[in-house]
Amino acid sequence: MKNKYIVVLMLIYMAALSRLVPHPSNFAPITGLAIFSGFQFGKNWKAFLIPISAMLLSDLILEYTTGWGFYDGMWLVYFSFMLITVFSFYTLKQNTVANIALVAISSSILFFVLTNFGVWFSGNIYPKTGAGLLACYTAGIPFFQNSLLGDLVYSFGLFSGLGLFTKKFPTFSKA
Repeated sequence: MKNKYIVVLMLIYMAALSRLVPHPSNFAPITGLAIFSGFQFGKNWKAFLIPISAMLLSDLILEYTTGWGFYDGMWLVYFSFMLITVFSFYTLKQNTVANIALVAISSSILFFVLTNFGVWFSGNIYPKTGAGLLACYTAGIPFFQNSLLGDLVYSFGLFSGLGLFTKKFPTFSKA
């Protein structure tokens, strides 16, 4: 399995680096990484390390280069990715198109609900009322569209990439 992990790690780091190139708002690889890592590593600390370290490293680079890598509420974003990792290793039992799509869509919704709740709860933008919470979720809808698309693209890209690579180089899928 050592060879397979090399390929898995290579795919993960390529996806993580894509967060640093210009892209549409919220079209990012981290949810796909969390799903892929949860499936590949299961209930292992590596499953959490991959998306969190990719996020932290890219946040550090973004902070250093642009000044916007660190932000209020980032703990909730990181927590969301940890939950998505847990969700994926409990729900994604088989690598099928339908399963990957279901987990990616569910993960997008989970991220949207948690992070927008955090914006409403800890911020000063929206009143702490039901109407304020609804306004916060409504304002997040345009970002959700890109998140969902990015989560699907990166999830399928990572799983497909591993499948294509191991098909082309079968020795990498063996121990």
